[in-house]
Amino acid sequence: MKSILSVVLIVICCIAGISQERSQNFPPPDDSPNVYAKRATGVIKIDGKLTEKDWEEASVTTDFFRMEPRQGGTYRYKTEVRILFDDKQLYVGVFCKDSLGKKGVRVQDLRRDFSDGENDIFSIQLDPQNLKQYCVSFQTTPYGNQRDLQNFNDESTDNDWNALWSVRTHRVDEGYYAEFAIPFTSIRYDVNKKDVTWGITFSRLARRDYERTVFPAIPQSFSPYRMTYAAKLKGLELPGSGVNLRVEPYSLYQYARTDSEGEKVTDSKIKFGGDAKWAISPRSVLDITVNTDFAQADVDRAVNNLDRFNIFFPERRQFFLENSGIWAGASSNLVRPFFSRKIGLEGRFNAVPAPIDVGTRFTDRNDKRTLAGLYIHQRNTDNAPSANFGVFRYLQNYGKENNIGVMLNHRLDEKSRTLNVEENNNTTATIDGFIRIKNKWTISYLASTSYDEHSNEWGASGSISSGYTSNKMYWGWSTDVVSKNYNPGTGFVFQNDVIKHNPGGYFILRPKKLPWIRRWDPGFFANYYHDFENPEKFQQANLYLFPVYTFFKDNSFIEYAVTPSWQNINFDFKPLGLQIEEKRYFYTRQFVRYNSDRSRKLSASLKYEWGGFYNGKRNTITAGARYAPLPHIALTADYEYNNLKDIGVLEEDLETNLYSASLRLAVSPRMQLSTFYQYNSFNKRGGWNTRFSWEYMPLSFIYLVFNDTQIQSLDPTQRNQQFISKITFLKQF
Repeated sequence: MKSILSVVLIVICCIAGISQERSQNFPPPDDSPNVYAKRATGVIKIDGKLTEKDWEEASVTTDFFRMEPRQGGTYRYKTEVRILFDDKQLYVGVFCKDSLGKKGVRVQDLRRDFSDGENDIFSIQLDPQNLKQYCVSFQTTPYGNQRDLQNFNDESTDNDWNALWSVRTHRVDEGYYAEFAIPFTSIRYDVNKKDVTWGITFSRLARRDYERTVFPAIPQSFSPYRMTYAAKLKGLELPGSGVNLRVEPYSLYQYARTDSEGEKVTDSKIKFGGDAKWAISPRSVLDITVNTDFAQADVDRAVNNLDRFNIFFPERRQFFLENSGIWAGASSNLVRPFFSRKIGLEGRFNAVPAPIDVGTRFTDRNDKRTLAGLYIHQRNTDNAPSANFGVFRYLQNYGKENNIGVMLNHRLDEKSRTLNVEENNNTTATIDGFIRIKNKWTISYLASTSYDEHSNEWGASGSISSGYTSNKMYWGWSTDVVSKNYNPGTGFVFQNDVIKHNPGGYFILRPKKLPWIRRWDPGFFANYYHDFENPEKFQQANLYLFPVYTFFKDNSFIEYAVTPSWQNINFDFKPLGLQIEEKRYFYTRQFVRYNSDRSRKLSASLKYEWGGFYNGKRNTITAGARYAPLPHIALTADYEYNNLKDIGVLEEDLETNLYSASLRLAVSPRMQLSTFYQYNSFNKRGGWNTRFSWEYMPLSFIYLVFNDTQIQSLDPTQRNQQFISKITFLKQF
């Protein structure tokens, strides 16, 4: 009863807050500020020092706007930005002032595609086609780490998009310099325009005080990727596009050893393949991959699933990551009509890898629409037939920031006499869209249907969500629907035969009288699930009430939450092998979690969760620690402990331990060694992954990878070892 009253009170407060709020979410300016680029007359050496005369003569941008920890007003960390260009590259020179100089730098490690929010960062966002709904971002730290990404509508982000560019930095007693060189061939733009104007924003995070400043001014509740607020970059004289072809061949040697049932089997092979990217026009790009290999991709982390839903594992393979945000449902972990992890696997999701013979992807984007297509042929294996995957996508923009799209997916599993498998066709059709009614209010929707030839069944799914975001609160509602027979052969769903409703929200409070608190976000979310086939049939519900959700000035964090849950088990459910009796349950769980300032040399995190779990009890401890005496060395350790008491039909007890540790050593941002170990006591499975990478030229790598997996739950123990050496070479014409 208390939980229900709490929800009612919070809802009333949210409604009152919306009606009374004096919004600081100012609209985009009618006349955006200008930033001018100057043609370089001499040679620009990328060394992070800005000593050339051209830098002294370039226009300087200094009037940044503070987003964090308070919107507007005087900020502490001043920034200067200059822009040059020549016939081949765009240059951006930056000086980030800091009174502590080198001593004030906060950088976690030297990895590429570092974490946002935990490092000193300077970033540039470009919208070369003035789409207002899309940008590419180039980012660095005081140590010269590189991070590049694509962002769509300030909603979804492709963090693993990689472009060919370089940056060097130089740390001094007054702050640090950064010098970017971005080839025009790495940017898609229209060469036919005489009056060249690009959208551009700058952003800096001074991590020590968590001060984020931007140019031009953007409201605190948005990000520097909200390109409707962008300044106008003028003065560029763009070169012709030329051939604009990028090729990336590779060669690989692989040695594998398997020790199973006392028998040792070894295998070795040499493999060749590669990728090519051709910018047919500034708006059209064709990608081709041949004999694709993902040996250097990060391994998945082990998890113990105590929930009734499928686990979502993110895509980690580079070819599928680029432009992945254009596919329908790309921002959802619940319903994705197209999910590339279904490609390159034997049969079911997250199964044994299967080789990819050839693939191609075409993308054509302008200010009015996006057109894209993908085709992949997967080779047959001893356990699975060959398969063909095709996706067609069309997205139409309208208004300032709205769009509507269609997508068609097809999977053809070929006939195999050897495996006694008949041909099977699986097709999925989807309509989706995004509406930004106002700066603060967005709506997204998706409707999809699937047909599987083998089962001769049609299925349907859909989702709709609406969110209101301001500097002072968030309020939203989402509903996801999946029918019993919805089966996208190239997609992912969290569960079949379900309708999920998820309303909720939170305040964003920044108490001026408590200056050590950066923000406090108390609120709630509710989740309610019922059958799709029989809507009156209840599945489960829970409330997530978090009265304490507090970020401190140094961005350390503490949360306390209560989650009352109602469960209706009417199917065969065995979390971690514990048979749950089919009946209704009610239990309440609580948790408290804390993490210290992650940007410091030594940081730690702890979460303790306790309370009921079906007919028994469950306590969970999750702990982590990180030590990085300097950015070149980073050691992390994580631990998860589950203690289940009197669970299931047999009222069983179970304890699980999940250990993981990693070490990263870096000579520079371009030469690193990382090793990762994990062990799960539940299935007695442990494994090492060690990877050396050297970026000997921009986006050209040498990899040495060693994997060692042991499954002790098998008798005798099964062990798989693998060594891979791979070299890639990227050439851009």
